[in-house]
Amino acid sequence: MIASVSGKVAAVGPDVAIVEVGGVGLALSCTPSTLATLRVGEPAALSTALVVRETELTLYGFMDADEREVFEALQTAAGVGPRLAQAVLATYRPDDIRRAVATEDLTALCKVPGIGKKGAARIVLDLKDKLGAPSGAGVSATVLPFKGSRPQSWEDQLRAALSGLGYGGREVDDAIAAVAVQAAEGEQSVPVLLRSALTALRPA
Repeated sequence: MIASVSGKVAAVGPDVAIVEVGGVGLALSCTPSTLATLRVGEPAALSTALVVRETELTLYGFMDADEREVFEALQTAAGVGPRLAQAVLATYRPDDIRRAVATEDLTALCKVPGIGKKGAARIVLDLKDKLGAPSGAGVSATVLPFKGSRPQSWEDQLRAALSGLGYGGREVDDAIAAVAVQAAEGEQSVPVLLRSALTALRPA
């Protein structure tokens, strides 16, 4: 098992970061909130989980070991594979996932793309005694791309994340405009909006 990766960030894409380790560029599948903490050309240290399939090996990267542990625990629930587990972590912090499971908050879990009511109920049933109690109280359910002081709106958070990824003012404005309708329709999850914004910025 590859438990962690440390090296220089060579590239950051919409859902993958390339980290150079010993002259080899490793592709790590990461959530938008993790990608937003990385800077091209700067060192990074990520906890990782290697998922082995018949036709591929996928290395998933996380900000810390707690995220990796929740990622692995989520996959013990029926019907949850690595991509869906990553989608949960793209929407909620580990403690918010613990809280949703502990309080049987199916509505919160159903906000994750790919999870319906039956899937949410199965996650609660299967993980009830596996995730442990959340370490804090009153934590917002929506993940923010940066720790520390919180910007007041999704637009401020998104602008900070895109700027941190190296995009210029015009590109940031265009990306925010591209997801404005999605946000107005009720999607306020910054990681989800960040993924849509990065897709909009991707060259045609």
